[in-house]
Amino acid sequence: MTHQERPGTPTAEDAPAVAVSSFADLDLPPALLRTLDGLGVTEPFPIQAATLPSALAGRDVLGRGRTGSGKTLAFGLALLARTAGRRAEPKQPLALVLVPTRELAQQVTEALTPYAEALRLRLATVVGGISIGRQAAALREGAEVVVATPGRLHDLIDRKDCRLGRVRITVLDEADQMCDMGFLPQVTEALDQVRPDGQRMLFSATLDRDVDQLVSDYLDAPVVHSVDPSAGAVTTMDHHVLVVHGPDRYAVTTEIAARDGRVLLFLDTKHAVDRLTRHLRDSGVHAAALHSGKSQPQRSRTLAQFKDGQVTVLVATNVAARGLHVDDLDLVVNVDPPTDPKDYLHRAGRTARAGESGRVVTLVLSAQRREMSQLMAEAGIEPTITKVRSGEAELTRLTGAKAPSGTPLDRGPATARAKNVNAPFRGLGTSKDASRGSGGTGGKSRKAGEARKLAEARKAARVRRGG
Repeated sequence: MTHQERPGTPTAEDAPAVAVSSFADLDLPPALLRTLDGLGVTEPFPIQAATLPSALAGRDVLGRGRTGSGKTLAFGLALLARTAGRRAEPKQPLALVLVPTRELAQQVTEALTPYAEALRLRLATVVGGISIGRQAAALREGAEVVVATPGRLHDLIDRKDCRLGRVRITVLDEADQMCDMGFLPQVTEALDQVRPDGQRMLFSATLDRDVDQLVSDYLDAPVVHSVDPSAGAVTTMDHHVLVVHGPDRYAVTTEIAARDGRVLLFLDTKHAVDRLTRHLRDSGVHAAALHSGKSQPQRSRTLAQFKDGQVTVLVATNVAARGLHVDDLDLVVNVDPPTDPKDYLHRAGRTARAGESGRVVTLVLSAQRREMSQLMAEAGIEPTITKVRSGEAELTRLTGAKAPSGTPLDRGPATARAKNVNAPFRGLGTSKDASRGSGGTGGKSRKAGEARKLAEARKAARVRRGG
């Protein structure tokens, strides 16, 4: 079922340009303006200034902007302002925000909570990895706004713990990733159940085929607002490709991780993330792993430790490429180069957020240079390319790299696992190689030597006895 166009809705070209220099220029409830002022949020970012007038007027909105451009408040303030004063019945929310990942759902909830509390609106977060019974209970108690991942929302609808027939405002945040992750059927299922005359807002960094279809089927003459990269965080972001020698790659990574200040390291697989994290901790670096193999409480705890500085290095798969906002994160490192331009842009978007400066570093071998150059070109990035080695001043200049303390953080069996500073990882060897490189066969050699000495001692004893 497609969403029918409402009669008399103006086209996107009819939308007047509204000059907004402060939130006070907008028709926001006084409680929201007081909360914004109390939190020191006075000047809207470009995506907020562009979309809020249309969103507050009830128009369907298509917002295109790179990650980190301030989209949460762009849709969140309008959604809360237009829901204020209404009360939800049990299991029947009035507004819905769909996001692709648990981390983004929790971040959106955290960002909107002070504003929702100011308007006495109840928020419920609905994600996998956490007790579905508790989430169903929150919906039974009544929640005006639900922030959800598509899979868990689908489960709650199937259990008849959530009904969407009264949802007046629906937001799709990071719509392109939801489609990439295979959530399109659950997204359309939800959109088919919300009020057909309701407001829809869709935010996406890219407009691929599936996202284009969502816009065509479910948004009525949307007001389109695109934030030019020059107005966003991209101009404050430096991009570097560091060409490394294969056997030196782990040492380079370790020295970058030992820098002063936080750093986010991206690798392709859960196994590689866990192996590098163990190695870094054995080298004295306060590192923690984040990937889909961790439970949701583990993931939440790790992110909290990274944000408050207990952990200085977050080693992650692409699960952290969206929905992760950390203040003062000025360095992102692609230890494993991404294979898709969108993945690069979303990984990069974890730094230089909200106008801050940041640097993105990608480690490549000589054989990977051409492929990486093509990917960068498709992403619209012109990186600086530099050959580096561990211990060199140039590596320190670009990344703040320094030698780690070498004092293991975890005592016990894990400490003995990765003593070789160049222990191989994806593309550079196998766990068997790592075992050999760190003395994996040494135990057998020692046992053979000890047996040989014992045999020689017994032979000498027999000679002495005249045997």
